[in-house]
Amino acid sequence: MSEEDKKKKLYYYGKKEKRAGEVRKESAEGAVRSHRRILIMLDKGVEDSEFLYPYYRFQEEGYKVDVVASKANETYVGKHGVPFTSNLSPEQVKTEDFDGLIIPGGRAPDYMRTNKGLVNLVKETFVKGKVVAAICHGPQMLIEANVLRGRRVTCWKSVATDVKNAGAIFLNEAAVTDGNMVTSRSPADLPEFCKETIRLLQKM
Repeated sequence: MSEEDKKKKLYYYGKKEKRAGEVRKESAEGAVRSHRRILIMLDKGVEDSEFLYPYYRFQEEGYKVDVVASKANETYVGKHGVPFTSNLSPEQVKTEDFDGLIIPGGRAPDYMRTNKGLVNLVKETFVKGKVVAAICHGPQMLIEANVLRGRRVTCWKSVATDVKNAGAIFLNEAAVTDGNMVTSRSPADLPEFCKETIRLLQKM
């Protein structure tokens, strides 16, 4: 074999090995992405857009999104008539399996806060340092879980007095991050809400 042929052979196998390494790396990264999981809470009267927007946005980021409600495999109708189905109950959730929890607003938090299992899930997720993101009336669940004292937060305007009474510092901003908590005011803030939550998840 000539020197030229040897060089060609080495070049060919070098490229092949490099590509195999890239494939292994891509597979490993894909495996990591496939294990990222997010929970989103659900109950009747949820603000439809505040459920749908994060549900699909986090899937775009590579997260598996699970839906937790008082009952598993139950259909709940949103504030504007869209039906959504849960796949988990709080008793079926192991917080260590998830990277974070999203709490949409609407009328749903008023129902969710009466369910001890859902409230405990919020508290446990927060205490373990996982990301907890609540929008609109969602901070009502943070009040119920007693995790707001001394925190900077925002929410729907009619909930502002409640979060202050719970010991929080209210800020009228599109998205407020404090530690492992993200809060926003309304559906109009959804882009900032998701952006901040994704940014925080990438840091954790």
